[in-house]
Amino acid sequence: MPRKPLISGNWKMNLTHLEAIQVMQKLSYQLTTQDYEDVDVSVHPPFTGLRTVQLVLDTDRIPIALGAQNCHWEEKGAFTGEVSPGMLQKLNCTYVIVGHSERRELFGETDSVVRKKMESVVGHAMTPILCVGETLEEREAGTTEAKVAGQIEAALTGRPPAEVAAMVVAYEPIWAIGTGRTATPADAQATCGLIRSTVRALFNDAVADALRIQYGGSVKGSNAAELMAQPDIDGALVGGASLDPDEFARIVQFRLAG
Repeated sequence: MPRKPLISGNWKMNLTHLEAIQVMQKLSYQLTTQDYEDVDVSVHPPFTGLRTVQLVLDTDRIPIALGAQNCHWEEKGAFTGEVSPGMLQKLNCTYVIVGHSERRELFGETDSVVRKKMESVVGHAMTPILCVGETLEEREAGTTEAKVAGQIEAALTGRPPAEVAAMVVAYEPIWAIGTGRTATPADAQATCGLIRSTVRALFNDAVADALRIQYGGSVKGSNAAELMAQPDIDGALVGGASLDPDEFARIVQFRLAG
């Protein structure tokens, strides 16, 4: 069975809850019933916008999934400034981004921390979008494969096969995030193919074939179709372009390009 593409908009630290209403309404005007049948779509506002976006989605019956950008792994406790997966579950979040490169690079999240978050997200009946990727220095040193495969193994080794099959992995070359530089479709496919083959080796063909793999790194309406045509790319984790409803809609509608 073909893997249904998942296009996710990561708003990062942008948009107030009031701005979020406008963005969601404009986006919903752009997308059609056929779009939702062909592609799964999720949006990931900052924590302050989650409840507002949830209400917009529910009230207007917009078939877009709500997602969060991060969470703590504990259910509750003395963790000032953190948000638990249980809190996100109560907001009807479907997806939670785990281990984004900015969390790893700027906030020091280790593979161990990322795994604990991933396990907690799954334990609360939500789907993690597990992010992996290499820096420019690692790419130039020829260690992309070792870095990405190592991150996959650290996160997934020993987890139940059915759990992994239902997950999403996002490959985000750190050197292509917010820089305007994009891995060529061949580059993106090579690493997404590596992710699938690593999962195949850890588990089996069925798990590897079911896993959805997103590409993230300066995805735009102009390059989405070519990226999505690659056999191991099943969607996109979109940053800056997801803040523009028109541009994000063009990415969701990649199959109509040309």
